[in-house]
Amino acid sequence: MTLYTINTGYFKLDGGAMFGVVPKTMWNKLNPADEANMCTWAMRCLLIEDGNKLVLVDNGIGNKQEEKFFSRYFLHGDDTLDRSLAAHGFSKDDITDVVLTHLHFDHCGGSIVRSGEQLLPAFKNALYWSNEQHWAWATQPNVREKASFLKENILPIQESGQLRFQETGKRASAILPGLDFYYAYGHTDAMMLPMVQYKGKTVVFMADLLPSAAHLPLPYVMAYDMFPMKTLEEKAAFLTEAQQHDYILFFEHDPTIECCTLQLTDQGVRKHENFMLKEI
Repeated sequence: MTLYTINTGYFKLDGGAMFGVVPKTMWNKLNPADEANMCTWAMRCLLIEDGNKLVLVDNGIGNKQEEKFFSRYFLHGDDTLDRSLAAHGFSKDDITDVVLTHLHFDHCGGSIVRSGEQLLPAFKNALYWSNEQHWAWATQPNVREKASFLKENILPIQESGQLRFQETGKRASAILPGLDFYYAYGHTDAMMLPMVQYKGKTVVFMADLLPSAAHLPLPYVMAYDMFPMKTLEEKAAFLTEAQQHDYILFFEHDPTIECCTLQLTDQGVRKHENFMLKEI
């Protein structure tokens, strides 16, 4: 098995929304905001190569939306999904499976491309993996979360016949040996965090349970989370497990840190060492 970092570019989100109740005087030291209070975040995906399987975890924001949409998020950087795949010798047609941690637009927007008036799967040879509970949540969204679940990112996956569901509450995946899932319900219902057994270590793709290393302290919970008290409970349980079992955390949104290990301190579980995925 080989793991690759797939960078799809950077975008900006409001710092207050990303750090919730934490005062700006504290979070601004961790991810400095611009004059509009916007902070830069990565859209970092994970590629798993194992035998004849090539599994992509999340796929960024995509490029099919109108300019008005993109203007809200200040996309920048030279990385794209296609360029990053090509840098490792792959193309979208090589992908056998696409794991969608959840269906917010910055995680699944690259799933579908626009061809004239048609919306088609970007990965024509792949199965797309979600779970029934989250799919129902995303396709019948609440008013607060509706703007994050864009039907043009989601419905064409099912219409293509390429959609498959992972069983919630069951860690072992149906995709390949050595790939399990950790489920979280505070950010959005039934988010799936891939856990990959790699070189004797467990690498966990953190999605939005811990969008960055700056979110390791328990109170640092995004205002975007649907159930923040649930996120607090989930973070505490996960960080305890992760520190005890020496997990490697892979961050989807941290602008500078790809991976880190953890240590137990007087202030709780905190970052120990950070490094690139390719250094494992």
